[in-house]
Amino acid sequence: MNPNFSKALYIPFLKNVMVPLGIWFIPFILLVIVGSSNALNLTDGLDGLAIGCLAFSAGAFSILTYLAGRADFARYLGIPFVPGAGELAVFCASLVGAAAGFLWYNCYPANLMMGDIGSLPLGGALGIVAILIKSELVLLMVGGIFVWEALSVMIQVFSFRVFGKRVFLMSPFHHHLQLKGWPESKVTIRLWIVAFILALVGLSTLKLR
Repeated sequence: MNPNFSKALYIPFLKNVMVPLGIWFIPFILLVIVGSSNALNLTDGLDGLAIGCLAFSAGAFSILTYLAGRADFARYLGIPFVPGAGELAVFCASLVGAAAGFLWYNCYPANLMMGDIGSLPLGGALGIVAILIKSELVLLMVGGIFVWEALSVMIQVFSFRVFGKRVFLMSPFHHHLQLKGWPESKVTIRLWIVAFILALVGLSTLKLR
């Protein structure tokens, strides 16, 4: 690991506010990578849902990475400058392109399925990009759909084991909406809309500081 790499947690919406993690930095980045990987995996339960949300998240990070790699923009926006981060913009843009190409065949009714072999590394890649540009908390906003899907599973399991009651009709949350009577395509498109809005919210942290 580069000894000059910042081991602090930067707080969105606040200029030059950071929390030094010290020895907790390694456990923290493992949590981010494993969490983002499994969160996207849990979201991959309906045709086109996970890959569509990923396209919006990767699109937002393609902008964030480009700005983080430009010293002038980073200084103006009050975000950490990460030399070479501009190269990650190409990677994130390629994720958007790959997601769009895959969505052509994965949209309802799907001809191709992503499965664990796609969702786990794609989620992990998103987490790694967030770590490299010091935007781990922004990832919580941009990937809000993934976060909520994972939380819905944890809430359901905790509630059932402790209280013997289910909070949702089924988890992850997209299955709850299905059992409420929403058609699969309606669930997917509406969660895409939320993912797009959350991507804009994540980008708004650039100026709301």
